[in-house]
Amino acid sequence: MPDRPPAQPRHPWRARQALIAVPVVLIVLISALDIATGPDIHLGPLLVVAPAVAAAFRGPRATALIAVLAIAAQVVIGMVLGGVGTANHIAQLCTLVVLCVFLVVFRSSYERREQALSRARWIADVAQKVLLRPLPPRIGPLRIAALYVAAEAEARIGGDLYAAVRAPGGTRVLIGDVRGKGLTAVGDAALLLGAFRAAAHRHPPLARLVAHLQNTVFWDATELTSDPEAGEGFVTAVVLDIPDDEPVVRLVSCGHPPPLLLHHGTVTPLEVTDPALPLGVSGHLTEKDYRPETFRYEEGGLLLLYTDGVVETRDEQGAFYPLAERLAQWNDTDPARLVGRVHDDLLAHAGGALDDDVALVAIERRDHRYAPADDRRAVLP
Repeated sequence: MPDRPPAQPRHPWRARQALIAVPVVLIVLISALDIATGPDIHLGPLLVVAPAVAAAFRGPRATALIAVLAIAAQVVIGMVLGGVGTANHIAQLCTLVVLCVFLVVFRSSYERREQALSRARWIADVAQKVLLRPLPPRIGPLRIAALYVAAEAEARIGGDLYAAVRAPGGTRVLIGDVRGKGLTAVGDAALLLGAFRAAAHRHPPLARLVAHLQNTVFWDATELTSDPEAGEGFVTAVVLDIPDDEPVVRLVSCGHPPPLLLHHGTVTPLEVTDPALPLGVSGHLTEKDYRPETFRYEEGGLLLLYTDGVVETRDEQGAFYPLAERLAQWNDTDPARLVGRVHDDLLAHAGGALDDDVALVAIERRDHRYAPADDRRAVLP
């Protein structure tokens, strides 16, 4: 984890020197032309261009230096042309001073704002790494790749979430989408991820784990708070149990889009017959309220988990993104390559900008003999 915000990007030294020479050259040229054209033509007001150019790519100190040079050039022009004390020259000089001061103040304010944005981006990056911990490429007999993209580039994090936990004899995976936006959604996502990581590694029955997650979200939403959006949140989610030594996947779907299974060129939605309500909607529930369903998941199969931001993305004509059709066309079984391909194609479909957060998790099952049930080398916290 970085211990300080990243430094502001800088041009190479020679490039910076060449750029700062541009406003200096402008001052020299404008001054020479003004003097050459005589007292009847006044080009001095054009000197404000020099500090304006400097403010475009340098900081307030460099802008102030160029401004001083421009003001000095205006004084020199008046002295050479013999009109330094005239009302016209004084008016030009005062106008130039006011504009230069404005440019320096503007550049200084812009610099402070850029520094604040840089720190905010750094904090968001750190928060994203804490909230959505990077998944290892291999967990037991599984190969995994994940991708998260916030709809707002400056936000970096949002309400979509995923996690994987290694438990005795298998792997537990969660993907979800918190209702709403902003800090409330981020807080709900953090709460759910913490509850999942704390409980899943103990390997409780899948129904009991989901009931625990449901009650955690529900009771948190009922706490007294000044947040007007509190108490109205819920989370759609899919919780999966992938055993090492059985070619199956067990899952509970809580109002979330069904995972897609790619195997031998076919794409099969793992649609449950009795989906549960989203987490946090109901009151206190027990494991008896959830019924995990089992699907065949053999070696070489690839599961794609996703949030609704993927399938609800529209193109210019309003058509939704055809995720299942794309997967069938590509027939790609490498997890990392697949999530990257979906992301690129999704951006192309949306015209380059997404309207909702997007999370993708691709899981390929390899030979279960790769990692025995008691393998602890890939345990996730």
